[in-house]
Amino acid sequence: MSSEYGQGYGRGHGFGAADGSGVGPAGGARHRVPAVLRAPVEGRTLRELGYQVVGLPISVVVFSFAVTMFALGVGLLVTFLGIPVLALGLFALRGFGALERARARGLLGLQVAAPAPLRPAKNSPFSWMGAVLKSGSSWRHLLYAVLHMPWSVFAFSLSVSLWTYGWAALTYPLWHWALPVYAGVDGIQLYGDERHSVYLDNPFELTVTALVGLLLTLATPWMIRSLTMVDRLLVSGLLGPSQVENRVVELESDRGVVVDTAAADLRRIERDLHDGAQARLVSLAMDLGLAKEKLAEDPEAAARMVDEAHGEVKTALQELRDLARGIHPAVLTDRGLDAALSAVASRCAVPVLVEVDLPSRPAAAIEGIAYFTASELLQNISKHARATQATIDVWRVDDRLMLQVIDDGVGGADVTAGSGLSGLAERLDAVDGILVVDSPPGGPTRVVAELPWRR
Repeated sequence: MSSEYGQGYGRGHGFGAADGSGVGPAGGARHRVPAVLRAPVEGRTLRELGYQVVGLPISVVVFSFAVTMFALGVGLLVTFLGIPVLALGLFALRGFGALERARARGLLGLQVAAPAPLRPAKNSPFSWMGAVLKSGSSWRHLLYAVLHMPWSVFAFSLSVSLWTYGWAALTYPLWHWALPVYAGVDGIQLYGDERHSVYLDNPFELTVTALVGLLLTLATPWMIRSLTMVDRLLVSGLLGPSQVENRVVELESDRGVVVDTAAADLRRIERDLHDGAQARLVSLAMDLGLAKEKLAEDPEAAARMVDEAHGEVKTALQELRDLARGIHPAVLTDRGLDAALSAVASRCAVPVLVEVDLPSRPAAAIEGIAYFTASELLQNISKHARATQATIDVWRVDDRLMLQVIDDGVGGADVTAGSGLSGLAERLDAVDGILVVDSPPGGPTRVVAELPWRR
């Protein structure tokens, strides 16, 4: 998970400060007509009004079907027929839920994922009925059908009434003439009994009526918008996947990322061993074999070959130490993040200031992820940033471990470009972490990693 760097996010250490001006997108067009004036004729308002108008007949039909099937199924539970009737009714309501999600997507622009599909244990009618009845999503669809009908009646009545009366009053001066000509009355009747009648028929009353209509017309879109907010909550809360289902999908995705990352690390270790230490050890064995053959006939040449082999042994040992450090450095296990990050910072191509302010050590897995995150970011600085200095800050906020890396390089780092940053963001997301990147062209670059503490 990644996002633009937010104002106030981080400890404020760095080589430049964001202005935090909050200026909107450079390419965003600004409307010359205020929103309150254009709202009555905007497409969004018309779509939301259409949602309320269409929703009433649909909700009445589905409410009738849901109540009938539920009552019939419960009443027949004393016999075997109640179970298939209930299952059939709930399954049909799931189809209705798909229709409602499509209607919300088309008219409200609301994207709601479909709930988890039914997974019967066996391919049989009884297993299918059991899956329908055990599914919490099926019962949420029933609850939606019952709750949405009275709400739809209220929302339809209010939105259509406000819309109709608002436009009718606003345009009243234009069609007032039709009442005395065709209806035989002087105008709209406000009051009437056997002795008195009050009609809106003079210029002042026409003007006041139009002004009232204008106020209603301007207020109606916002009232309709408020009504559709309730519809959005009902659709997303009852017709979409539950929080448990969302969490299961998220964990499955995170598990895939972890497995892929572990496989990639194993391939990297295998490649490093094959191309590095293993190749050197094979060459060392051959050199020692040749030195053994020359030991009797040319001791001096054999001594030189042994000396060269000794250098190869040192190089192979250093490569194995580097490889072991890349797997999990001993200094991290023994002394924690402060010492481990200081060690990795000393090998960076630019001077790095390390500040670690932790009251205690986090979970070992989180500590390792923080270390490798900082190592990856420092490698990016060495290779791409063209920076002259960098800083690493580590601190704790509540139950979160915060890691911030800043450099004064050229900037332009993009987490969405398929670079190492995107892989780093996926690794952090797999443990409920967040990677935030702020790297404008010209720099500076600020990267904040947020990890769970889990201790």
